[in-house]
Amino acid sequence: MTAAAATPIAVQRVAVDAARLPNHAFGHQSVMWWGTVGIMAIEGTAFALTVFMYFYVWTRVDAWPPDALPPELRWGTLNVAILLASVLPNYYTKRAAERYDLRGVRIGMVVCLLFGAAFIAVRALEFTTLNVSWDTNAYGSAVYLLLGLHTTHLVTDVADTAVLGTLMFTGPLDRSRFVDVSENALYWNFVVAAWLPIYAVLYLMPRWL
Repeated sequence: MTAAAATPIAVQRVAVDAARLPNHAFGHQSVMWWGTVGIMAIEGTAFALTVFMYFYVWTRVDAWPPDALPPELRWGTLNVAILLASVLPNYYTKRAAERYDLRGVRIGMVVCLLFGAAFIAVRALEFTTLNVSWDTNAYGSAVYLLLGLHTTHLVTDVADTAVLGTLMFTGPLDRSRFVDVSENALYWNFVVAAWLPIYAVLYLMPRWL
């Protein structure tokens, strides 16, 4: 063994102060973001399976919709307009959260809640004017299941927005709450995006095909 090899190597130990590291992050660096994306993937699969069921029922009958006219365009189209318009305040709220802009988040969440309440009100009216009942036939069951699934997602997200909005006004607050607001806005975009193909399937395709 040479003298150089026998000489011990000094190891420099560097202490890292983990207390100064942030306890939250936005986007894909956040566990919350990945959880939200996972939920959207699962729920998107449920929507897709329900749409496939709708088309399967379609292939089993000669006329579509069977023994009924398609749902009225006005309520579904009105909800398309409401949801598309809600994307703007939702985007504003998400950006405000990522800037830790409390005043902007408060304003944005109130506006988003108003859009959500408007959509729920129109959806409630829509259920009273549908062309079929859930137990009329397989078509009616498929229509109610699609609308019911989307309404459930809508109501739960509006409730989540209301809880977060209340916290933003009353506290207690820390910066991780702004991540919650950002991910809530991401989920709302999913609710908006999910409605567009459902609208096309229920309202437009029976009239075009």
